[in-house]
Amino acid sequence: MSKEKRKQTMWMLVGLGFIALAIILLNNGEWSGGPVVINNTAVPPVPALRAEMVAEGEVLYQQYCAECHGVDLKGLPTWKEPLADGSLPPPPQDDTGHTWHHPDRQLIEIIQNGGNVAFNSKMPAFGDKLTEGQIVSILEFFKSKWGVAAREFQWWISVRPE
Repeated sequence: MSKEKRKQTMWMLVGLGFIALAIILLNNGEWSGGPVVINNTAVPPVPALRAEMVAEGEVLYQQYCAECHGVDLKGLPTWKEPLADGSLPPPPQDDTGHTWHHPDRQLIEIIQNGGNVAFNSKMPAFGDKLTEGQIVSILEFFKSKWGVAAREFQWWISVRPE
């Protein structure tokens, strides 16, 4: 891993630590394991996954995503290392990647409109092939492969007040 990538990873971990500290402080200094209140707004509990959407999402994932991200959601082993053209290989979609670091609205936009060239992404747009409901099903499938901590964090950033 390059020095710059290590530095980015370190700052990401520092940021996640600050988020955890903020959650504790916003709960009067206690981690209750219960509902989180942010700016006087209770964050609802993480919703249960919907089995029918997970199943539909898995079928759609295999059809549209597995070619690049792998049938097992593992992406390419070198997903953090830029290719010769400077682009980044497809990352994992399980919780070993970074998908769970982004809110639902951003993930939907990326799948609809393609990856951000500013971040060296070659992710194609699927907005003309998939409905928003189908994209949400694919995300539901991803979430079924994430651990509890990743699901909770991703839910929190998806519903937090902006």
